[in-house]
Amino acid sequence: MRIFKTLGVAAAMSAGLGAGAAVADEIRVGICVSWPGYAMLEIARQQNLMPSHELAITIFEDPLGGHSALAAGQLDVYGCTAEYTPIIVDQGFNVVNVAFLNPSYGVDHIILSPDAQEDALAGKNVSAPQAYIGHLLMGMWLNREGVDLDSVEWVNLNADEAVGPMLSGDLSAAYMYEPWISKVLEANPGARSVINTADPELLKSGIYMDAMYMNSNFIAENREAALAVLQARWDALGYWNQNVEETNKALAEFLQWPEEDIGYVIGTDGKSLEGGIYMLDFDESARICGVLNGEPPFGMENGAMAETIQTINEWWVTLGLMENAIDATSGIDCSLMGDLVAAGYRQDLQPN
Repeated sequence: MRIFKTLGVAAAMSAGLGAGAAVADEIRVGICVSWPGYAMLEIARQQNLMPSHELAITIFEDPLGGHSALAAGQLDVYGCTAEYTPIIVDQGFNVVNVAFLNPSYGVDHIILSPDAQEDALAGKNVSAPQAYIGHLLMGMWLNREGVDLDSVEWVNLNADEAVGPMLSGDLSAAYMYEPWISKVLEANPGARSVINTADPELLKSGIYMDAMYMNSNFIAENREAALAVLQARWDALGYWNQNVEETNKALAEFLQWPEEDIGYVIGTDGKSLEGGIYMLDFDESARICGVLNGEPPFGMENGAMAETIQTINEWWVTLGLMENAIDATSGIDCSLMGDLVAAGYRQDLQPN
């Protein structure tokens, strides 16, 4: 619970530090880490897809810090992972999740060491970053394998931090993503990936998802701007679909990534990359919200967003990081997506 309490304290401490300071036509956008899935609003800014508004975009490299700024009113819009949604409800933050953006499509893996066996992990060290999607992935995999979650020794490490302990034999299993997966598999013969987020059941769950959050006051006080920024995000996605090479280059410059690494995450066909992420077009995201008829991808149900958040909450309780069951519907607001649907906005992107 400490990480969640820290988030609440940080939001309270920063509440008076600049809230409401933005100019009328400026929309303050936060990106929790340097990641292509969150960066399409930079393309909207570069291509002037919101001529009536100026986008001021900040990359935090600190998900909790960005969430604190959003809760304090220092940001209007924030891109981060969906597993924070139960936390914002539990903490009573004035924040809502307004849309799912893209599921992990095989980026995230659990790697097992050469000598480890799935049925003999009791008492062994397993690593995952506490309170992030890796923690969920490790917990769900252990549960699938029939391993008591309290029988293993949890180690709070991110993927890069787990490489050394995996190679030295101190870890039996670790949450990882590239390039760390390849480094471990190449240097440690017999190590293997035992599950990743392209697993059909994981995709169907919708848990491993990037999302767009907004401050509720921003929506209430400037709904036109909230609708404009939401549409601009998908307009930018459509621009990427038709101008992949140019857009991937622009994203690389913005995120300070090697250009080829952008393609390794979002692909080069204007839609997705298996082993990377899958970019939901507007219609797909609206169906997950339940405001547009039709079936979402990967076997998800129409309107599955609330159920997904509820499931994440249940897993946080199971993993001992939350105590309370929350009302998932109070953490989401699909009315903005619904307004765009009612206005006739549609988008059905196909790979090139």
